[in-house]
Amino acid sequence: MNQALLKEDVQFQPLDKRNIHQHEQERPSTYLWKDVLLKIVKNKLAMFGFILLFLIVLLAIIGPHIVPHSPTKQSLTNGNLPLSSEHWFGTDDLGRDMWARTWAGARISLTIGFVAAAIDLVIGVLVGGISGYMAGRGKIGDRIDSFLMRVVEVLYGIPYLLVVILLLVIMKPGLLTMIIALSITGWVGMARIVRGQVLQLKEQEYVLASEKLGTSHPRIIIKHLLPNMAGIIIVNLTFTIPQAIFAESFLSFLGLGVQSPMASWGTMANDSLGVILNGYWWRLFFPGLMISLTMFAFNAFGDGLQDALDPRSKN
Repeated sequence: MNQALLKEDVQFQPLDKRNIHQHEQERPSTYLWKDVLLKIVKNKLAMFGFILLFLIVLLAIIGPHIVPHSPTKQSLTNGNLPLSSEHWFGTDDLGRDMWARTWAGARISLTIGFVAAAIDLVIGVLVGGISGYMAGRGKIGDRIDSFLMRVVEVLYGIPYLLVVILLLVIMKPGLLTMIIALSITGWVGMARIVRGQVLQLKEQEYVLASEKLGTSHPRIIIKHLLPNMAGIIIVNLTFTIPQAIFAESFLSFLGLGVQSPMASWGTMANDSLGVILNGYWWRLFFPGLMISLTMFAFNAFGDGLQDALDPRSKN
């Protein structure tokens, strides 16, 4: 009798194949990123880089507001003061607080790095994705791929310093000029990486099966290709951002980037050259230290992320 009651109470519902298919697609992706996160947490150097990067970004936001000094306010009577409880990083020759200017400069350097990397991401993924996906799809597809790759090769051979100098003939030096100069040639590396990944992934069985089932090309790119390239793209971004930051600092140091009275790590290092031999070591030390720590933080975290996404890595 109990068995009869159990049979009556239990209601069997038909399986929804769409839910099963969706579940099977979501689980590997979820497990993959959980495994990546665990590997990064176990990597002490990567976590140190991430924490250091977080502190730099945090101080870039709140750093100038911690002290009562403005990064642009001048006080000639307080010029080149050493480190003290009032001026934590000392002052420059115009009496401006170096702590406030250091973190105000961090805002500009990080902004240029993140904006330039975002532009590189959008243009590089778009051009590389179209080129790789259209390759081998008839004469029109091969022509599109060939044209885009010729453009990439031409831009790849142009030094960004030459681009900046040419832009300065047309535009005034400043934040916008720096972003445009770094973005004109910065996306070609991302495009080449994405194209190579697309050429491999589009030959996979699940992509070929989707094409046979009549799935549209944009849906294949969004649902199948981009998720499988996400790891490579993110890793490449962690190296693109510090390259843009260093390029901005280098060009500003040469006087081709951000101009005074705006503060950036490059302009602060440039301003210190005339007085560093007079014993005012803090003028060059702190902007140079911030550039070095930022480069180290991004590269340490990027290396850890790359190792975590490497399927051959088991530790």
